[in-house]
Amino acid sequence: MATERHSNSLAVKTDFYKKLLFESTDLIFHMTISKDGTFFFPFLSKSVITHFNLTSEEISGDAFAVLKSKIVAEDFRGFLQSIDESIKDLKTWAHEFRATVSNKGILWFKGIANVEYTEDNTINFYGKVTEVTEYKRRELKLKLSEERFQFALEASSEGIWDYNIKEDKIFFCSQSMKILGFKEEDTFHAIEIWENRIHPLDKEKYLSDVQLHIDNVTTNYENSKRILTKSGDYKWILTRGKIIERDSNNNPIRVMGTHTDISSQKEKEGEIIKSLEVIGEQNNRLLNFAYIVSHNLRSHAGNIEMLLNIMEDEKDEASLKETNLHLRSSSLALTETIEHLKELVEIQTELNHKSEKLNLNAYITKTLAVLGTEISKNKVVIQNSISNEETITFNAVFLESILFNLTSNAIKYSREGIIPVISYTILSEESRKTLVIKDNGLGVNLKSNGDKQIGIYKTLHNNHDCRDIALFITQNKIKAMGGSIEVESIVGEGTVFKIHFNEEV
Repeated sequence: MATERHSNSLAVKTDFYKKLLFESTDLIFHMTISKDGTFFFPFLSKSVITHFNLTSEEISGDAFAVLKSKIVAEDFRGFLQSIDESIKDLKTWAHEFRATVSNKGILWFKGIANVEYTEDNTINFYGKVTEVTEYKRRELKLKLSEERFQFALEASSEGIWDYNIKEDKIFFCSQSMKILGFKEEDTFHAIEIWENRIHPLDKEKYLSDVQLHIDNVTTNYENSKRILTKSGDYKWILTRGKIIERDSNNNPIRVMGTHTDISSQKEKEGEIIKSLEVIGEQNNRLLNFAYIVSHNLRSHAGNIEMLLNIMEDEKDEASLKETNLHLRSSSLALTETIEHLKELVEIQTELNHKSEKLNLNAYITKTLAVLGTEISKNKVVIQNSISNEETITFNAVFLESILFNLTSNAIKYSREGIIPVISYTILSEESRKTLVIKDNGLGVNLKSNGDKQIGIYKTLHNNHDCRDIALFITQNKIKAMGGSIEVESIVGEGTVFKIHFNEEV
């Protein structure tokens, strides 16, 4: 009797729990797979039946057919595969899939169940199904957002960095690492490693900009600096960032920002600066040219006008003849000045002057031969220490003109009673070839006539027949070939001209 009462009590409790589970709002199920592979639902909660709109035939019939009809075709194979894996390893079944629900369309579900074997080798799945459509939509939306964000980053060539100050760890995205020539797995987590790659000349400004943001002086952090890449070269990187989290004492905890490679932009800025320098230099040359034109032409025009006025009033034949000679001289001087100005214009307007490898000693010898008469007449001593093998890359016509002008000036402005000495040497200054032409002539007061650089056209000597326009032309020829010229001079001792060629030693 006791045993019978116990059995009845157990049956009542089982029935009670069955009714309780049946009325549960959770989608509870019991599914079996027999030894021959037949699927069957011994139990489905009321919510499962109503949720999937199952008929009595479907509830008591072939469960495999029901599952196949409800689960989206693209997901059904994966569903069965997850069942097989759980049976094989006898592990908890968990799988996400899509199913068609009447009046609701396709929804996402997540199933989870314990797997057990019975004595007759029937496989039992006890579990529940949860609708996760909204979660999956949010997940998909987040994934799309991340993909778009990643695409935007790659398209903009910007990298993301995230620095946890409290833990002293920094994260760089793959694009940040790529900018510096590293692979994603090469990432470094300590901020010191990053800071040690900053160019020494840029580090102080970098630390200053960071501190200004930490101190709330700036709302955002922005800094441009050179960073050492994996290949050993430097790249210009623009870093932007913002403190996104502070502690109760207003100390920064976390900073996030971006990296942008601005190397090409910096190169263009450099090109613009060079262009502005060229324009500025051209403007100075134009000012000098304008000064020469106004000064020289006005001087010649004034002389010619004065001589013409004299001729109008003069009656004496001898005086008229002498005035006519002066007029001819002024006319020849005007022609010479016009030729000089024409030469200057040609130098300035020609963009590319032909250059070739020239034997420097050969051109000096040629110049001395042309001026041989003047050298003999003035008993000039020539000191040439330049090797016969010395060459420079320059314009041949320009080199002839430069050597002639500087050598003839050295002879012309020699000191009376002193044997003129002219020396030629070649040396290296700042890794560039420099030709030095030195004389012991009159010299010039550079303080009153300008510093070492030959600048605006001016009379360097008080000699009335000087042709200092030749020096100006010489300077323009040297600059046109990318070089420079400077002068050192002491009155009564002599002058040294240094021609710096645009050619490394």
